[in-house]
Amino acid sequence: MPALRRIKNISLTSLATASLVAAGCAVAQAATVAEPAAETFTLDILDINDFHGRIAPNSDSAGAAVLAGAVDELRAQNPNTLFVSAGDNIGASTFASASQDDNPTIDALATGGLDVSAVGNHEFDKGFADLSGRVVDRYAAASGQDGEDFALGANVYKKGTKTPALREYAIREVNGINVGFIGTVTEDVPSLVTPTGIQDLDFGSELEAVNRVAKQLSDGNAGNGEADVLVLLTHNGSESDTCETIAAEDTSYGKLLRGASAEVDAVISGHTHQAYGCKVAGPDGVERPVMQAHQYGTTLGKVSLEIDSSTGDAVESTPSLLPLATEDEAGDWQPNYTANETVQNIVDKALADSEEVGNVKVGEISADILRGGVEPGSDRGVESTLGNTVADIHLWATSNEDFAGTPAQIAFMNPGGLRADLLYGEDGTVTYKAAADVQPFANTLITFEMTGAQIREALEQQWQPDGSERAKLHLGISEGLSYTYIEEAPRGEHIQTITFNGEPLDEAATFQVAANAFLAAGGDNFAAFAEGANHADSGQIDLDATVNYFKSHDVVDPAPLGRAMIAGTDWAQVELSATEAEAGQDIEVTVTGLEEGAQITASAFGGELEITDIPAADAQGSTTFTLPIADDTEAGDYELLISQVQRESISTTFTVVAAEPSASPTPSESASPTASPSPTQTPDESGEPTASATPTDNGNQNDRDDLAQTGFSTSWIGMAAGGIVLLGILLLLVRRFGNKNSH
Repeated sequence: MPALRRIKNISLTSLATASLVAAGCAVAQAATVAEPAAETFTLDILDINDFHGRIAPNSDSAGAAVLAGAVDELRAQNPNTLFVSAGDNIGASTFASASQDDNPTIDALATGGLDVSAVGNHEFDKGFADLSGRVVDRYAAASGQDGEDFALGANVYKKGTKTPALREYAIREVNGINVGFIGTVTEDVPSLVTPTGIQDLDFGSELEAVNRVAKQLSDGNAGNGEADVLVLLTHNGSESDTCETIAAEDTSYGKLLRGASAEVDAVISGHTHQAYGCKVAGPDGVERPVMQAHQYGTTLGKVSLEIDSSTGDAVESTPSLLPLATEDEAGDWQPNYTANETVQNIVDKALADSEEVGNVKVGEISADILRGGVEPGSDRGVESTLGNTVADIHLWATSNEDFAGTPAQIAFMNPGGLRADLLYGEDGTVTYKAAADVQPFANTLITFEMTGAQIREALEQQWQPDGSERAKLHLGISEGLSYTYIEEAPRGEHIQTITFNGEPLDEAATFQVAANAFLAAGGDNFAAFAEGANHADSGQIDLDATVNYFKSHDVVDPAPLGRAMIAGTDWAQVELSATEAEAGQDIEVTVTGLEEGAQITASAFGGELEITDIPAADAQGSTTFTLPIADDTEAGDYELLISQVQRESISTTFTVVAAEPSASPTPSESASPTASPSPTQTPDESGEPTASATPTDNGNQNDRDDLAQTGFSTSWIGMAAGGIVLLGILLLLVRRFGNKNSH
């Protein structure tokens, strides 16, 4: 009990005693007079968290006008009501708000009666200067109150100091009682927003901050602020929605709940997008209400505190959750409260203005990027270029150099979150609205850890449980991850091989994964994602990530199909005209067993040769093409891969052999010398004979072959021998006649 309350009680008791004595009343009486019951009143604190600019109704998100209408109705029932927020009112917003810097959300909440708010990490999305300037000023203008009361952050300090950078608390008077609100934000903010925007800030311990401020507000010194009732607004929360788990969890949040000053009468939290209304014991063992009101304006939290009017003590408390919309039998969501007309006008104008903003160009695509099915979007059970492209975008957003958290390695996208195609149109222009229409839910991107085995499990969960609306939901997966599967297989046995960056996925290793908040929480029966560890808000929503991706890429190409492939190679048969060939030769390839019109590609020599202009399969499911072998190809065994999109490639081997050496020309020889060829007489057109030099073969073929390397024929040898004989005869005659003359 604060000192001020104790002084008040002592003074009242002393005054009563003095009056009795002065009046001469008998203190000791035979009958005891009953002490009058304390007079109390009910203080209702209505709360939201993680509203994220959901100003227009969508499904169970009732919209800002219905939210304000609920506050109006509950205030009419109990004038002693305050409306507060635990942060993330803006940022990660839907298009109507995000496209206008969330000004419509600030205007709608302030006009709708918001009294105070803590900051969340998303309030820092555009940097501290934007928060402390534009955002605070906008709240002031729209509410007519001090704008700093809508950005409470007791554990946010100027860099290197313990000097508060934001207002630490706000006080509102209700029925003569001062109600104090202390705001804190998760210490993880530096890993959730762009570092440059908060480089001059430190984010300290929430527990230290709340205890410091609670002590100040209950020390009896009116000069530094006093509060009869204290409420902690923390943008931090539990991953669980079970009260027993929350009360015992060994997290910074669990320690905050159990360790926050006993002067704190209630804790209202956010950040984890859960829905719970619990009672958790504080440091004095007394239980106090602990609330989180889900997300996006689906639910209004309510803490009812029974207040002793004379002491200001909270003598009783009741937490509850009030849904703002209800799903009817037809599956449509109906509001539970009448919309506030003034706020509705703000929403309507924001929607109209966003249409104009939506025409702004944010990027270009090189071709249509489509959802699954013959009619795009008609089949969520097949791979799509849009699903893979969005997964690539989410991976980039959670791993680029501006990302402050642990970089993601793999990203996934649920097909139900894709609500429109990106169409090339006339020139490939992508507008802001076109990008927003693809992912209209403004889901926060979440990063978390999964083992390889859990990734396999998540891929298996694409085949939905029996009785589900759809038998299969095909996940978009980011570049680097691929797998083969058997469509008709027993449950749990669909996925065959999985590779990551070309290597078999290590199922014992841990990987950093990114997915939108819906999928990360196990949406669409993908429980494996929820079972991952260390889920963290990336500080980005899917739309912001997409717009930034387009700004960082001149032209965006559709992500290819084929990251998921049907297992098996029996989808076609391959026949080669020869399995061996010399360098420089061609091999004719025939592929049969295809569907008519099927298109295939081929590659060989380790990917150095790509053949993409293969004719489509004919009516018989056949096609042929030529496999060229370059002149400089080394001898050896090679692999020819026949590929079809979303099919496991067929491998066929062939061999390149060394070429035979070419033989040199072989001269012929004749067994004996012959005379020049005899001309044969043939008449010309004039009737005169003409000579035709027709060689005759008088020699022996073997003789010619024996002298092939000399360049001579046997006819020349004979002539030479004859000449030598004649020369010898001539020399003998000369000698004979010469001797006669000498005698």
